[in-house]
Amino acid sequence: MFLHLPKKIAVGLMALSVTAMSLFIVSCQKELSGEGFNVTETPPDLTTKIAASVSGFVTDEADAPVQGATVQFGTSTASTDKYGYFEFSNVQAIKNAAVVTVLKPGYFKGIKTYIAAENKSGFFRIKLLPKTTQGNFDAAAGGTVTLTNGLSIVFPAAAIKLAAGGAYSGQVNVAAQWINPTAADLVKIMPGDLRGLDAQGFMRTLTTYGMAAVELTGSAGELLQIADGKKASMTFPIPSSLSGAAPADLPLWSFDETKGLWKQEGQAIKSGSNYVGEVSHFSFWNCDVPSNFVQFNCTIRDSDGSPIPFALVKVSVVGSQSSGYGYTDSSGYTGGAVPNNAQLLLEVFPYYGCGSPVFSQTFTTTNTTASLGVLTIPSSSISSAQVSGTVTNCANAPVTNGYVIMYSNNQYFRHPLNNGAFDFAYMLCNGTEQVSFIAEDIAGGEQSTSLSYTLNTGNNPVGNLQACGVTTEQFINYTQDGVVFTYTSPTDSFIMYSNTQSVPTSIYIFGTSMIAGGPNATTVSLAFTETGIAAGSTQQLLSFGSDSLQISAPIDVNITEYGAVGQFVAGNFTGTLLNPPPANTPTSVTCSFRVRRTR
Repeated sequence: MFLHLPKKIAVGLMALSVTAMSLFIVSCQKELSGEGFNVTETPPDLTTKIAASVSGFVTDEADAPVQGATVQFGTSTASTDKYGYFEFSNVQAIKNAAVVTVLKPGYFKGIKTYIAAENKSGFFRIKLLPKTTQGNFDAAAGGTVTLTNGLSIVFPAAAIKLAAGGAYSGQVNVAAQWINPTAADLVKIMPGDLRGLDAQGFMRTLTTYGMAAVELTGSAGELLQIADGKKASMTFPIPSSLSGAAPADLPLWSFDETKGLWKQEGQAIKSGSNYVGEVSHFSFWNCDVPSNFVQFNCTIRDSDGSPIPFALVKVSVVGSQSSGYGYTDSSGYTGGAVPNNAQLLLEVFPYYGCGSPVFSQTFTTTNTTASLGVLTIPSSSISSAQVSGTVTNCANAPVTNGYVIMYSNNQYFRHPLNNGAFDFAYMLCNGTEQVSFIAEDIAGGEQSTSLSYTLNTGNNPVGNLQACGVTTEQFINYTQDGVVFTYTSPTDSFIMYSNTQSVPTSIYIFGTSMIAGGPNATTVSLAFTETGIAAGSTQQLLSFGSDSLQISAPIDVNITEYGAVGQFVAGNFTGTLLNPPPANTPTSVTCSFRVRRTR
């Protein structure tokens, strides 16, 4: 859930940190993170590296966890687990622009940038944008692609080339997404941290009036780009709430995916309720007003001195709607770029959707870093739950290689174990909160069943969670005409969702196997009815395969396991399907599967 506040313009922020907006800017939304530096009129240092750590969760457009996404940080690579979680420790990264990049077939890159701090860990929640094909045109003739939200791209004739170099003729497919600058989840979706390099190479923070992600592909899936010497015209819709404050013209900025920063490149002119500008290539584009900034940092703790991890922090310009959002890290630390020479209000919330802050404090910036030190939330102003417990394995010994997952308010929280114990502070919005816990033994490949628990103010002894009895194995294995295909976690990724809008309601399961770590992948999918589903039930197969196999006669799916959300759905089937036309030849398929439920 997200904080329901007046819609705002986004201004640059970092993971775990607020980035700046000038005082004349009407409003903003952004992210928080990082250790400070002061404004200087010299090009920024983008070469110095430090040992940096970062973690976070990746979700899809429906806020479901994305498993098996490839995450890159520095020269290191990791994959998200079934909760969409990733983590890096002590990786060499650019201090002033550490870049986290998430790759998942079918989605635009999820990219976050932050200022890395010594002995601190960045934290992100990243929401991926699907690569939805919005239209196509013939490269020789050119064409126009317009989205229902008003984003429009005009391509001139003979203006397309192969991205790898060389001429291209044929159909051009346009995948595009408009990124609404007033969206509540903007901080999860937008690339980078809304910092950019202006035409002189100076670092600025940006106030956005709208972004877009665009990718061009050919008829065979090859990547395409605008041809040399050609330009496409882009029209960005301006939300009605921002139209009055929108300047007559502003710079256009393209996103440098390697540096993780925006780059000033062109100009956009206001035309009615839109901005219109020309672009010479595609990735992400942004309509922004640049401004200067300084840095702030602080650590949030409760009255007992315990750090408040993963709390939502908001920094606003007093007397203005300008504000930015972000998260504390596991030590309660947050910081980042804020307006210089300004009076600001810092507020702490348990999470988006909690209407009243549990803590607030004003502070004034000059032209130097504002270090607020440790901010202690008084016990009288916070409903704090101290959550503790232990985790044992199947031999009743403490789990030393594992963690506990808490699910609350439609998002996951991951806490490490210390000799089989966990102990952390969690802020409550309304005095009580219904949550669930799952403990996992990584070494043993086992997890606990899901435990529902009501958190209250004060101590919450959850007790012992035994990570035993539920294997964490996930797979889709099938044989087609004697050829065996295997998808297995964690090497391969799985997505499960329930479609309650279909008749009958149905469950869809997708498995994706990455090829040599590259962008290409093989995928298998199956769907079956959901009504009356339970362990031991029989459901009707609705579809199977990535090659559009046809079901010519009813096939039963035998459900062998059906746990709660966070647990697993498993089953099997055997049947004869038909290959797609024009062959229509029969093909024999035997399949078994086990995938974690996310819905």
